[in-house]
Amino acid sequence: MAAPPAAAVAAADALPVLPPAKEIPSSFVSSFKSWWAAGEKESAAAEERLLRQLPFFRPSGSSPNAHGVVASSARVDLNTPKHYLNTLSIKSTNPSPTAPPPAVMLHGYGAGLGFYFRNYDAVAAWAGRRGTDVYALDWLGMGRSARVPFHVRARKDDIPARVAEAEAFFVDALEEWRARMGLERVTLVGHSLGAYFSVVYALRYPARVHKLILLSPAGVPRDPNGTTMPSREVTDGQVEEGEEGDHPEPATQGRVESLKDEQKSQKRQESRTRRLFTYLWEEGWSPFQVVRSSLFWGPMIVGKYSSRRFSGLTEEETRNMHDYIMNITLAKGSGEYCISHILAPGAHARMPLVDRIAALKIPVTFVYGDHDWMDPQGGTDAVENLRKAGNPHGRMYIVPHAGHHVYLDNPKVTNELMVKELDRPVE
Repeated sequence: MAAPPAAAVAAADALPVLPPAKEIPSSFVSSFKSWWAAGEKESAAAEERLLRQLPFFRPSGSSPNAHGVVASSARVDLNTPKHYLNTLSIKSTNPSPTAPPPAVMLHGYGAGLGFYFRNYDAVAAWAGRRGTDVYALDWLGMGRSARVPFHVRARKDDIPARVAEAEAFFVDALEEWRARMGLERVTLVGHSLGAYFSVVYALRYPARVHKLILLSPAGVPRDPNGTTMPSREVTDGQVEEGEEGDHPEPATQGRVESLKDEQKSQKRQESRTRRLFTYLWEEGWSPFQVVRSSLFWGPMIVGKYSSRRFSGLTEEETRNMHDYIMNITLAKGSGEYCISHILAPGAHARMPLVDRIAALKIPVTFVYGDHDWMDPQGGTDAVENLRKAGNPHGRMYIVPHAGHHVYLDNPKVTNELMVKELDRPVE
């Protein structure tokens, strides 16, 4: 990340000092203290600590200029009272009349916009160069957005109705947000379940989407056996970082088969717990309920995950990520309860995207890590279905030294790929 200019440093010196993130809990006492202090105020502070690493972000809105952009965060109210989306805005200081549509970054299941903190610098530089904007937001019911009640009224055996209701909770909120922000068209960059909702949004509002960039998307293949459990969305381990000069690889059939062989091996090791997991999943259980129901032990559980999952970050970044994850996890359950309506046990969608995506007429890019647990065959089949439907603008890449959280595991290569695809001409 480039050093901030002198003006930015001076502005930072004038800001109130945030207390440092707490140490990752390693005992009951420290876990209890973290649990006791958790709340909206601490959640906002945890997010701010991540975003303050960016040379162009300041919470007050009077941001310093770096990369030709300024950034700030705010709540964007929706049409329903008490419904709002937490939003990071990275805006060009020199808008171009020929600028491409803004990019909107959308996180995965149970995460938040803070997870992209290693990617914002690269997309901000793109926005400054092209005279456009970048936004990131928390889905309704997740992150620091409104934790409103989530209900699906459809019968349990009416799968299409259940899926439609669950999808509408998120994509309708995204459409309200777009209208409130006054954006005509956008490029959606989504991760995992956020990538799934990005495709659903593009299918429902095709005139509003310029491109799709899907990072390890959930719910693509129709494979009834799946690859592994959706809970790995929040338990996936850190992948060893690659060396300088690594580049994304076109997804050849050989690379896809190699990745699928690795997934099959992991699946055999997890099969013992599948019966209990399936029952809990179908009953609407959420992995985050374990953390909340454990009360004082919750921060320690999150701490074990943070220490393992983010071992590639600096010590300070790991503490900040732990604090951030802990606070958004301990918040009231809401949008997380969508998962059993959209995905069946085994991580495959109840209504797979591979059977729906051919209706899209826009560029769609699939990105997987070479140690990903999402089935890359879904991406391969989706690109082929797009081609058969007359859309030649589907692409797929494999990022080396990366797992499901490809944007965190190998940010250098992923950032280069995102910028390349954002710049790709649309014929």
